[in-house]
Amino acid sequence: MNRSSNSETLQRIHAGLEAARKVLSRFTPGAIEIEYKIGHDPVTEADRQVDAVLREHLLRDGEGWLSEESVDDASRLSKNRVWVVDPLDGTREFVAGIPEFCVSIAMVENGCPVAGGICNPATNEIFIGSLENGVTYNGNRAQPSQKKTLDGALVLASRSEVKRGEWRQFTDTAFKIKPMGSVAYKLALVSAGLADATFTLTPKNEWDVAAGAALVLSAGGVVRTLDDTPLRCNNKSPLLSGLLACGPHLQGALVALVNNHLPESARRS
Repeated sequence: MNRSSNSETLQRIHAGLEAARKVLSRFTPGAIEIEYKIGHDPVTEADRQVDAVLREHLLRDGEGWLSEESVDDASRLSKNRVWVVDPLDGTREFVAGIPEFCVSIAMVENGCPVAGGICNPATNEIFIGSLENGVTYNGNRAQPSQKKTLDGALVLASRSEVKRGEWRQFTDTAFKIKPMGSVAYKLALVSAGLADATFTLTPKNEWDVAAGAALVLSAGGVVRTLDDTPLRCNNKSPLLSGLLACGPHLQGALVALVNNHLPESARRS
């Protein structure tokens, strides 16, 4: 992005997050009707209303759109600039009244997440950033963890993966595991240095991780797939292998940890 388009993109992201926050204020977490999509993923009226308001505030002519709550339009594959959004990441937490859900917005240019914004309305946290500008956390400049080893590190884990027992293999490691909902929110916390690292053991969709990845990268951190390759977005299929993210000095240790504990089939799901 050039400077003017970068500024305008960040303005749109901020406006989209504020509009989404207003929509969500009409709903009460923990007291909302829930439906289930094919595959048993939950969805609420809040998801749908936020999706509509984000499209209104973000999308311009010539840009593509990929959202969890919109029918996929293959024309996005021919666009250089694509919005990748999750109107409400952590719907299960939202329905349960657990304050670990967020609105997630990413701008992807030529497959690379270049700007992002994440808002957790329950905790009044806003993370916004771009590769050109860095990241702010509630308006203040932020940076990722500068830890050089995983000893004593805070690693955010998927609450559902922990419940399924998938993190038992890491119980004897030297870092602290904190289960949490919303992968987007976990990535945002890593981007601002509020946690040292996070990784997922199961595949995720682009809308789950694009904004958080943009924030981590913009802050100077590291984002890799479980195949140890850079994250690329706006693929024909939005399903990705698992993801890891950390501060700039933990990449080697985190990649080695994942490689040592996961079978090749899991890394290449």
